[in-house]
Amino acid sequence: MPLPSAPRLLFTVTTDLCFDQRMQRICGSLAAAGYRVQLVGWQRPASPPLTPQPYQQHRLQGWFQKGKLFYLEYNLRLFFYLLGQRAAAWCACDLDTALPMWLRARLGGQPFVYDAHELFTEVPEVVARPAVQRVWRWVEGFIVPRTQLAYTVGPALARLFEQRYGRPFGVVRNVSRLRGEDFVSPAPDGAPASGYILYQGALNVGRGLENLLEAMPQVAGRLVICGEGDLSAALREQAERLGLLASGRVEFRGFVLPEALREVTRHAAVGIMLLENIGLSYYYSLANKFFDYVHAGIPQVLIDFPEYRALNDEFDVAELVTDLAPATLARALNRLLSDEPARYQHLAANCRRAAPQLSWQHEERGLRKLWAGVVPVAE
Repeated sequence: MPLPSAPRLLFTVTTDLCFDQRMQRICGSLAAAGYRVQLVGWQRPASPPLTPQPYQQHRLQGWFQKGKLFYLEYNLRLFFYLLGQRAAAWCACDLDTALPMWLRARLGGQPFVYDAHELFTEVPEVVARPAVQRVWRWVEGFIVPRTQLAYTVGPALARLFEQRYGRPFGVVRNVSRLRGEDFVSPAPDGAPASGYILYQGALNVGRGLENLLEAMPQVAGRLVICGEGDLSAALREQAERLGLLASGRVEFRGFVLPEALREVTRHAAVGIMLLENIGLSYYYSLANKFFDYVHAGIPQVLIDFPEYRALNDEFDVAELVTDLAPATLARALNRLLSDEPARYQHLAANCRRAAPQLSWQHEERGLRKLWAGVVPVAE
């Protein structure tokens, strides 16, 4: 338990605090290191009650849930909330919370920290709207040079930021905390018959989900989808049109809390990590689901983008695909599920060997070192 005199760190996101696993890990680790930590997010209509955490949590509430009015309302409400808060440092998580956080840090004379969960100016929703992209590029160009500390989710994005702004970026990867109960007993002769293909994450544009559904009639398995997003209704309609819902070949489970999702992942046979090359943010991404699948000991079908290729070259835990054509996806999935049991067992064994190295237990050491350079905490 942090001491009352310990330095206080305040983090802000626009996400639902119950589902933001990256921030749960970061805030939990810094609280364990002796900081007093608060995480501020947004109250959604379907937000479940906050789950107990070793740090403070606060949800802002408002009228809008998306679009320009949401960002305007959120930033205004956040700024006025921050005026009543005190902190030793202020950390904005992504550009959509950065301006009020920088201003509050400037008013108080405290350090401003930027945690780039993605290359916000290059996400598909921004790239598709040039005027919106110009606004966010201006925000990025204003914010990044004014940070006392900046870090992001992977080495490739860190190098890109450093090239753009000539300043160092740390790396704190989206790695899960490894637990002894994550692994289940491996099947002796290939993929477990009771297992399923698992997609976990947002149901948004550019995730390859439409192509995955088109592939499923040719795949020897069933698909479980955990998450919601802008494409939720369209994907359910597509699955119904393909006869995948009536046949039980696809199941939509909606939002799943992290602890329950861990159990769902443990019993999957194959994980899915697909993205379309529709923006540098996706191309240089390093999603936490990659590590979640490794920790569960399950092979995955993985898009051949730089960060994932580099990890797979080192650990060999996945089938890489260079395109998202339904035939390509069906071939890769069937190879693991039914055609090459020895290949499946090889990848599963590699997951078990890689997991201790790809764990939050290792990653949080770098996180604590980064923060100690900005706000030291008494031992």
